[in-house]
Amino acid sequence: MPPSPRRRLLARVLIAIVIAIVTVIFVLMAAQFKWAGNAGHQLTTLVPQGTFSSAINTLVDPVFFVAGVVGVLVIGAIGFITWKFRERPDDDGEFPVQLHGKTSFEIGWTALPALILAAVGVFTVMTLIDLNKPEPQAMQVEVSGQQWWWAYHYDLNHDGNYKGDADITTATELVIPVGKVVELSVTSNDVIHSFWIPALNGKRDAVPGQHHPWKIQADHAGVFRGQCTEFCGLSHANMRMIVRALPQDEFDLWVANQLRTAVEPAAGSEAAAGKAVFLGQLCSSCHLINGVNNEKVADPKTGVAGQLQSGVAPDLTHLMSRGTFIGSIQNLYAPDDPNDPSLPGDPNNVSLPGNPRAALVGGPIDEALVNRPALESWLRNPPGVKPASAVPNKAGLLRGMPNLGLTEVQIDQLIAYLTTLK
Repeated sequence: MPPSPRRRLLARVLIAIVIAIVTVIFVLMAAQFKWAGNAGHQLTTLVPQGTFSSAINTLVDPVFFVAGVVGVLVIGAIGFITWKFRERPDDDGEFPVQLHGKTSFEIGWTALPALILAAVGVFTVMTLIDLNKPEPQAMQVEVSGQQWWWAYHYDLNHDGNYKGDADITTATELVIPVGKVVELSVTSNDVIHSFWIPALNGKRDAVPGQHHPWKIQADHAGVFRGQCTEFCGLSHANMRMIVRALPQDEFDLWVANQLRTAVEPAAGSEAAAGKAVFLGQLCSSCHLINGVNNEKVADPKTGVAGQLQSGVAPDLTHLMSRGTFIGSIQNLYAPDDPNDPSLPGDPNNVSLPGNPRAALVGGPIDEALVNRPALESWLRNPPGVKPASAVPNKAGLLRGMPNLGLTEVQIDQLIAYLTTLK
């Protein structure tokens, strides 16, 4: 006996209620995941903290919502069809009425997805155009990917030359002013890498011989993590990066400090002995310290001194003004304690970036907060800390830092010297 019209209506109402409840639960779970579940995740795209990442999020949020609603409706329809047309004891073996040839239904389930995809496509293209729009007045920075770290070259005088005497070269950490658009020129000196600071923008590939424009902007002061997202060799997972956003006045102090050359250590001091070790070892053939070994470190292709290229190493002139080192996989200083920012946290907790404090802008170094064990471990056995192909290639260049076989005395002397570089 077929169900009465009242029972059919009741069944449809119940199904609609169930679908509505599931949809609401899905939306609430998504919101909870986004705003609470991602709050402590440093590589999430779901908590934007800049203009361009917010533009991406504004595009993605409604797409996720529509996709969720469509998913619930499809699953609900499957459940309803499975229940309504289930096999019954009194079935006569005939198939239900088929919808083949129902033009209105076929047009509907073709046109609706097409309209949804068209709308997503239009807004996606509009967002991409906005993200790639040039910013002529923005600060210009060249981002160079290398195995396995990032170099940053600031064109401070906007002359198109990123490595002039009036410009800044730094590594591992990109420092920017809060609220200002920074236009990046992303490239690579060896293989394909991918630059990604999810809180500030999407990804941009770093390709040898090409310069891809990209932009970042931070709404507030803070530290934003990133990761190379294109497999690039042995230590790909250890190729991280940090963006530090500073208030404009602090950024100006940082720039002024970065333009200074290294300070000469006092004669006869342990730091002076460390400088001699630096110059006498392979260190000075790869790492540049401005004012110390400019003539020795040269571009292997052009012979021009002071230009870091593939196969060499990060600029160390202002090493201690950074909070992390070794491609941001180790803290150079103790980070702030998240429970009490007035206290230092565990320097080995790399989920929290090291804080150079006053040394960031050239102020005094708090030696009690320097992560000396990490520095010692790195100098003692670099490949053991960060796997690398530290063997010269056909061009005589290295991929990673080799074990130099330093004695404990030499390590102490080198650290004494390195901790003067701010």
